[in-house]
Amino acid sequence: MPIPKELVERFYSTSLYIHVQRVITAASNLVAISLFDVLIVGIIAAWLLALLTDIRGRKGAIGRVMLRSVVWVSVLYLAFLCLWGFNYRRVKLADKLEIDSHRVSQEGAGALAGISIEQLNAVYVEAHADSIEPSLAMGFDRAQRELGSVIVAIPGRPKSTLLNPFFRVTGVSGMTDPYFLETLIDDSVLPVERPMVIAHEWAHLAGFADESEASFAGWLTCIHGSAGNQYSAWLFVFQEMMPIVRPEARSELVRRLAPGPLGDLRAIAERARQANPGASRISSLVYDRYLKANRIPSGVANYGDVAGLLLGARFGWDWTPKMKR
Repeated sequence: MPIPKELVERFYSTSLYIHVQRVITAASNLVAISLFDVLIVGIIAAWLLALLTDIRGRKGAIGRVMLRSVVWVSVLYLAFLCLWGFNYRRVKLADKLEIDSHRVSQEGAGALAGISIEQLNAVYVEAHADSIEPSLAMGFDRAQRELGSVIVAIPGRPKSTLLNPFFRVTGVSGMTDPYFLETLIDDSVLPVERPMVIAHEWAHLAGFADESEASFAGWLTCIHGSAGNQYSAWLFVFQEMMPIVRPEARSELVRRLAPGPLGDLRAIAERARQANPGASRISSLVYDRYLKANRIPSGVANYGDVAGLLLGARFGWDWTPKMKR
């Protein structure tokens, strides 16, 4: 249904949704376990129990199973849309920010990679003696307000999940539960990655469904946090810029890294190599279809679109993004 994005932005994303998020996430934060796990296990158990009942009835069992499956999936999808999914249809962040497209270039990527190197080398020692909360939560509040939110989302309690084995095999670092609006994080994520991964998922809770927008808002969250959070954000920037930088300039940039940050980047790369290539490819293909079905034309390539936001956005003092009036 072609609902105008301005209506979604005004009446859903910045109004109805954000009020619902504050209630649901506050409630799910009270529970240490993942309610999404409970939902998955409960649905599978109920479906299998109903299947056994249908088989005992014999006549018309296949028809009943198919009808029930279609109805259940439809109900779950409608709940997904109402509780979170309509955020895919909101006004794009690129339409709200002051963007200078001329800065989106290999030269710009090299310059930003250089800034990230300076920041990583400067805060390495302090960052490794730092903790995540509560500065990450304060940075999250500030980032939302800088991106135009009047009513802000509340942070989700980072939780482990039964999906951890799936996360490790496919190389997924975390996800946002769209039903109980929880933040689910892979246990194998390194401490230096964790602030940025959490902030990315919190950005989803704030209604930034688009992956590149969630990464930009997550980066902004970390930049406004403690040294540890900032370090995680600049590691992310360095990794995003390197594929764009001119090949002949990459070696020079890597040589400028101090041993500490270079070691952390190698550890991150090693963790990523633990994923199964085949499983990761299948997971990426499925998620690509999912994103395209939810009006993200670039699919999984949308993750890389954050480079355009980081390079093109205009910033004021202390990395405060400039918004269109």
